[in-house]
Amino acid sequence: METGQVNPGTIRKLWPSEARKFRDHLLRLDTASRHMRFAHAVSDSFIEKYAHDIGDVGNIVYGLFHGDEVRAAAELKTIGSVWGLDAEAAFSVEQPLQEHGIGTELMGRVIRAARNRGVRNLRLVCLADNAKMRSIAKHYDADLRFEYGEIVGEIVPRSPNYFSLLAEAVDDRFGFMMAVLDLQSRIVKTNTDLRRRDVI
Repeated sequence: METGQVNPGTIRKLWPSEARKFRDHLLRLDTASRHMRFAHAVSDSFIEKYAHDIGDVGNIVYGLFHGDEVRAAAELKTIGSVWGLDAEAAFSVEQPLQEHGIGTELMGRVIRAARNRGVRNLRLVCLADNAKMRSIAKHYDADLRFEYGEIVGEIVPRSPNYFSLLAEAVDDRFGFMMAVLDLQSRIVKTNTDLRRRDVI
């Protein structure tokens, strides 16, 4: 069960240009965490392709940033080609940051995003022995059931309102600003490194 406070860091949406950060996070997952996230063993090449697709329509990814690295992620995906009544959620937290409430915090963002897109059934599938995800699902009153060795949780988000839409818009504005600042710092670092090489 996740306990304690969210570790210092910033939770925000990832932009399509940040797919590499998402990929690097997934590649850093230890064997057990990777298995819990994907419900089976996956290769590094699978993760490369999977992370590349975060910019597709119907995908939203929130990341927990520590510095310029993503250390945890929550994904919201529509079931179908456009946003409709059904969507699914998935989570991954790197092992050193587990047990600190990060998954619960990320779930709250995903539920709000689903609510604002008119999703009525948010599906969360996890392995039956994934006690952490079961705990998070119960925290948000998910209806849990057992299917073929997996636990399926279904959450019914409330209808969107002014406050839920405003909260996401404010988060997006802040997230965009942080992404731009991160890009600027990387450009400055690259230029500084190039100048140092020229001097040498």
